[in-house]
Amino acid sequence: MILQSLRLSLLVVSITTVVIAVAGTAFAYLLAKRRFRGREMLDALLTLPMVLPPTVTGYYLILLLGRRGVLGEPLYALTGWTVTFTWVAAVIASTVVALPLMIKSARAAIESVDPEYETASLLMGKSEIETFFRITIPLASKGILAGVILSFARAFGEFGATLMLAGNIPGETQTMPLAIYEAVAGGEDATARWLALILTGISVTVVYLTNRLSRPTPGR
Repeated sequence: MILQSLRLSLLVVSITTVVIAVAGTAFAYLLAKRRFRGREMLDALLTLPMVLPPTVTGYYLILLLGRRGVLGEPLYALTGWTVTFTWVAAVIASTVVALPLMIKSARAAIESVDPEYETASLLMGKSEIETFFRITIPLASKGILAGVILSFARAFGEFGATLMLAGNIPGETQTMPLAIYEAVAGGEDATARWLALILTGISVTVVYLTNRLSRPTPGR
């Protein structure tokens, strides 16, 4: 159980982290640098999974992606495949729940970049995309990386939304938090203890790395 759930968790979290790093940075830049109607509403919707109970988030995902869901029903009708009770569902649940952490951290970092540097780059003939990758991202890299690390940890520990959308199928959708739940319910104390220690070790490492990244650079 330990190795199976660990392998699945690493697979799910690896994919989730890549998706979050890209999507979270894009949303953060949009919210930090653009002014458009509905901006605050978009921010609120993206932040919602951070404040909602994970089971409620999972319920909304079922309404959206379940076999009879808004998107899930036409998908099933066309392909005969459903997202629910697959490892893909675990990726989606982890991504939705962890994404707000990435967006908040990356947005704060991007907003802290002195706009004069970006303006100077544009005046020198660089495109907005070049300016983003050569100026904004390097200057905001600490905050962005901290967001990636925190999102990784949050995704690794995701339980409620994953259980709702992906279920708890050993070897298929059972991530480490779900394995701990099953081990405790089944009286397998030793297994639960080892799984909990592994997750705790990962969490401590993440907090340590985030604190290191949050320290100001000497001389600034």
